Amino acid sequence: MNIQVLSLFPPMFEGVFQHSIMKKAQEKGAVRLGVVDIREFANNKRQVDDYPFGGGAGMVLKPEPVFNAVESLQTSENKPRVILMCPQGERFTQQKAEELAHEQELVFICGHYEGYDERIREHLVTDEISIGDFVLTGGELAAMTVIDSVVRLLPGVLGNSDSSVRDSFSTGLLEHPHYTRPAVFRGHSVPDVLVSGNHAKIDDWREEQGLKRTLERRPDLLEKLELTDKQKSILARLQEEK
Repeated sequence: MNIQVLSLFPPMFEGVFQHSIMKKAQEKGAVRLGVVDIREFANNKRQVDDYPFGGGAGMVLKPEPVFNAVESLQTSENKPRVILMCPQGERFTQQKAEELAHEQELVFICGHYEGYDERIREHLVTDEISIGDFVLTGGELAAMTVIDSVVRLLPGVLGNSDSSVRDSFSTGLLEHPHYTRPAVFRGHSVPDVLVSGNHAKIDDWREEQGLKRTLERRPDLLEKLELTDKQKSILARLQEEK
């Protein structure tokens, strides 16, 4: 995958792209990551913003440098998904991350100031994404979040291919609890089933714990999930116990 980010502050990405999973993904050849300075594509002395027509507070990101920057990344064979990071966009989910992980080319646009010239939204981007109902200073932190969640899904990036499959939200449920050594810590023991060696019982326990945690913390997820008869039976018992 090739991912390019358009930003007014490229140095913000240096730490994120050069550590942990992001660094390993590049070393394995799973992804190419680049950051483009929008100011380099401004027509007028690196000016990238201007006052809004009609008046009002704040400055608006101009269309020229953004269009120029995106077009500089495109070839006749290269038509990437162009993603606008915007609080008005589609709420980002694990399902969206899985969808984007199948693409070959992604371009992220990170804005600042009061907003974008609407022509960027109407005639350039293919997707608008928001990571939540709140406003950040700019789109950089949001883009980092989305990119991280997409890159970790690429084949060969994670050491264990099952890791991303079992993540919270990937199955529609929150993930089950995890334990590691020591088996007893300050008087608190690991559940017996996890040290039993019975993998069928361990799988049953994990499924039930995922359902229980989802019921307690995110019951709204259960409304969207197509449950098996077994899961329905477990939920009925959990609700009765609750």
